[in-house]
Amino acid sequence: MENEQTTTTFTRLPDDAFLSLGAQQIAYVKAINLPDGEHAIGIFSADGKAIAAAPSVEIAQALIRQHDLEPAMVH
Repeated sequence: MENEQTTTTFTRLPDDAFLSLGAQQIAYVKAINLPDGEHAIGIFSADGKAIAAAPSVEIAQALIRQHDLEPAMVH
């Protein structure tokens, strides 16, 4: 049998659809500076919108899990 090559054609995902990937499953966590100069842990949706702030990574992760999302760290 000869080698058969198959060609796969991919369709580009629109930007808004790409931004919504993971929106219902993942929330991102990263260190932020609040307007008063204090440090906090920011919680962001998959499309980058700020959701909340917490005093520690552990509390941020607990808040995310309480809302049936999975936390992911951003550096």
